[in-house]
Amino acid sequence: MPDNSFIQLVECPRDAMQGWKHFIPTAQKTAYINSLLQVGFDTIDVGSFVSPKAIPQMADTAAVLKGLDMTNTHSKLLTIVANLRGAEEAVLFDEVSYLGFPFSISETFQQRNTNSSIEESLTRTEDIQELCVKNNKELVLYISMAFGNPYGDPYSPELVTEWVDKLQSIGIKIFSLADTVGLAQPEDVFTATRHLLQQLPQHQVGVHLHSSPVNWQTKVEAALRAGCRRFDGALKGIGGCPMAGDELVGNMDTELLIAYFRKESMLPAINEAALDNSSRLAAALFV
Repeated sequence: MPDNSFIQLVECPRDAMQGWKHFIPTAQKTAYINSLLQVGFDTIDVGSFVSPKAIPQMADTAAVLKGLDMTNTHSKLLTIVANLRGAEEAVLFDEVSYLGFPFSISETFQQRNTNSSIEESLTRTEDIQELCVKNNKELVLYISMAFGNPYGDPYSPELVTEWVDKLQSIGIKIFSLADTVGLAQPEDVFTATRHLLQQLPQHQVGVHLHSSPVNWQTKVEAALRAGCRRFDGALKGIGGCPMAGDELVGNMDTELLIAYFRKESMLPAINEAALDNSSRLAAALFV
């Protein structure tokens, strides 16, 4: 288990890029992620092995991975998959430590995001977990719509824990609760996160929060107060799930997270020069 006195920062350039309005050239993606590898993030979500028709921006994930320099970094790599075929591609890369699978407790959103029902996704998760074990990878389950949803599907913190209990029984040890459409209130974040952390004290439970610049801090404070120590973010607050709607709700801005956790004396070692370089590259990339 990680040291709970420090925060695990997960940087998500994949989430920032995936819905961007124009295709970002492979060389620029590679250079940007290589810069992020020098900052000191625990994990970097670098791409996804999904249908290029669904997410055209991620069609070059394999090429990006081949261009990464892993010789002078402690960061681990994560790629998102939506089915077994994508997982079979992802496990071929030695550089990848984690596969992430989006598992929604909203039936509507699961169909929109992975073209499968929740029950079908449970079977997919079992198959992907088996593949990960065979290939020395670890599966990270993103629990989409973990704090409520706009579709009218059933929701409660108890429903979150009910599904997570099923998923942890097949060997999943890392869960990230996702505020997929950015609608969660701080009390929702606290209640669901606390409930799950109390149920699974030996597991890693993180949050992948989407937010506007106005209300980001109250959500982070709620997760921290609940006991969460794993936080996803993206430089400049770019991104969001393109399957959630036409207007993307931004990610947590990593620079704001770093400043906040530094103030709380919970920030792990960060290479400030590398962070400044990555910030400049992000500003030029997302224009």
